[in-house]
Amino acid sequence: MGYTEVDQKAINTIRLLAVDATFKSNSGHPGAPMGMAPIAHVLWDKFMKFNPKNPKWLNRDRFVLSNGHGCMLQYALLHLFGYALTIDDLKAFRTVDSITPGHPESHDTPGIEVTTGPLGQGICNAVGLAMAQAHTAAVFNKPGFTLTDNYTYCFLGDGCLMEGVSGEACSLAGHLQLGNLIAIYDDNHISIDGDTNVAFTEDVAKRYEAYGWHVVVVENGDHDLQAMEDAIKQCQAVKDKPSIIKLRTTIGFGSLQEGTHGVHGSPLKADDIKQLKTKFGFNPEETFVVPKEVSDLYARHSAEGAAREEEWNKLFAKYAKEYPSEAADLERRLKGELPQDWEKHLPVYTPGDAAIASRKLSETVLSKLEGILPELVGGSADLTGSNLTRWKEAVDFQPKATGLGDYSGRYIRYGVREHGMGAIMNGLAAYGTIIPYGGTFLNFVSYAAGAVRLSALSRIRAIWVATHDSIGLGEDGPTHQPIETLAHFRALPNCMVWRPADGNETSAAYYIALTSKHTPSIIALSRQNLPQLEGSVIEKSIKGGYVLQEVEGAQVTLVSTGSEVGIAVDAAKLLLEKHNVKARIVSMPCFEVFDTQSKEYRLSVLPDGIPSLSIEVMSTMGWERYTHEQFGLNRFGASGAYKDVYKKFEFTPEGIAKRALLTIDFWKDVPNVRSPINRAFQQLI
Repeated sequence: MGYTEVDQKAINTIRLLAVDATFKSNSGHPGAPMGMAPIAHVLWDKFMKFNPKNPKWLNRDRFVLSNGHGCMLQYALLHLFGYALTIDDLKAFRTVDSITPGHPESHDTPGIEVTTGPLGQGICNAVGLAMAQAHTAAVFNKPGFTLTDNYTYCFLGDGCLMEGVSGEACSLAGHLQLGNLIAIYDDNHISIDGDTNVAFTEDVAKRYEAYGWHVVVVENGDHDLQAMEDAIKQCQAVKDKPSIIKLRTTIGFGSLQEGTHGVHGSPLKADDIKQLKTKFGFNPEETFVVPKEVSDLYARHSAEGAAREEEWNKLFAKYAKEYPSEAADLERRLKGELPQDWEKHLPVYTPGDAAIASRKLSETVLSKLEGILPELVGGSADLTGSNLTRWKEAVDFQPKATGLGDYSGRYIRYGVREHGMGAIMNGLAAYGTIIPYGGTFLNFVSYAAGAVRLSALSRIRAIWVATHDSIGLGEDGPTHQPIETLAHFRALPNCMVWRPADGNETSAAYYIALTSKHTPSIIALSRQNLPQLEGSVIEKSIKGGYVLQEVEGAQVTLVSTGSEVGIAVDAAKLLLEKHNVKARIVSMPCFEVFDTQSKEYRLSVLPDGIPSLSIEVMSTMGWERYTHEQFGLNRFGASGAYKDVYKKFEFTPEGIAKRALLTIDFWKDVPNVRSPINRAFQQLI
């Protein structure tokens, strides 16, 4: 069946909803929605399978708008196809507390799969969604029971292709032969600065062919609906490569400014909107109009999606009888629940156990948990042997054709692509069946800061295994030694930064990371060996901060994290033996978790009446919230054997003791020393 006037009316309805919403809010990007309305109509009405009444149905096709500034296109589609997005929600576009924010946010809006906005992130999320589908299918599909065979579709623009992160993820997608991924490139030759010929003249098709993608070019993205449909069908037929359709469109189609950057990021003027509506056969005096024949057309497709889900539910009921354990496992994962008693597999240590690097302790946790947590899927950015992220029997996630593994494998070889890895992890988590983790050096999590920020914003459980966490990595020197990294990510809302001091604290970090369904975690781990500490237990560590050693009549509190806690313990012994000074010791593995404890508990850890000193071989920024004085490193490190580097900067028992004595002396004449935990605005936080 060909295309009719109703199809054209539907396309123009999408365009005008975007025009009206951006005009009403006096903000937004009408150009991309107007140019991409034809391909959006073809894709959503002819191909996409979904049920608006259940946006979380497992086997729905995933749609990602990587050029997220064009989100009125997606909001219009969600409304027209019957998701819980009303016309009033469209009218509230870009207003406070609406579910139609200025860029798509997955936790705000039904039908939005991933949070996009920063360009390039969305296509990487799409790669993660496609990887998750391939893995889930390999694990759960059985002969006669195809539980998941969905596609991931992604719209992206020139900006997404210019951002380097997209190249990282798309290169990996080509290697992984993800035939379930179809990207559609809005080739409108316009970016904010004007025509793309000012900065972006590469041959995108050739680049993607070189990545191992299947490439289709459609020259007329404004009118040739049949060519668009044929292109998508052609892409679906290619099973061993991801596909990209290079679609030539006209930004702001129909506007007086069509084809120019003027229509990219500014609402249309009133006279332009009138001529546009007249040209499209709509009443120029009316706004937010949805003709009945358009809503009827889309309602039919949505009803088909609901019927498909009903068929799927029947299939799953039969599957559950034949494969009860697999069905129970899948249902548990989709609810976001962890297996019963999984935490009993976390390793526990005593002070008599050997000193071990916390990166090695992390490897032990992963090895103990992988069998009980089959949804744990992870990898490393080409640092497997350094991050220790792979358990011995792990199978690599690879296409069978490579002979390197298969899609049921749970270990991902990301290559040297930290930012791509972070963004892909967001897509893996968003699919609903996987808890992703990824390894790199702590310093290089900074390469992935854009993706980590979106993990936090979109409330995604992703775990960074961030090894080589300090100047303790030694010889690699300042280029590899993180100084500001912890302060940076501690400043990020809804992100947990852990720096465990020993085995029990490492187990605690994983316990909280895995049970926090809506928060990413960065676990900073040492290269050098750390002693198992007296007073360290998982139950205390999961509070984020606790008293490691209490001393009656203490004159100073030493507060520390990670590899410096053990040195603080030795400093306390030195203070007592050499200076007859008593020091109590607090371990603070995670600021963010400590901050959630009651004020009464926090004051028991960091009480009034005693000065405190923090010790951490990082930037001191942020520590003033917890301690009176700070001993850290507000300069770059040095290259050398790690003990020599620590000695150079006086992170030794003697160096800490010296600063503890100065702290006591400075605060001795201050009456009623108040804990930094006491704050004027505490009740408002």
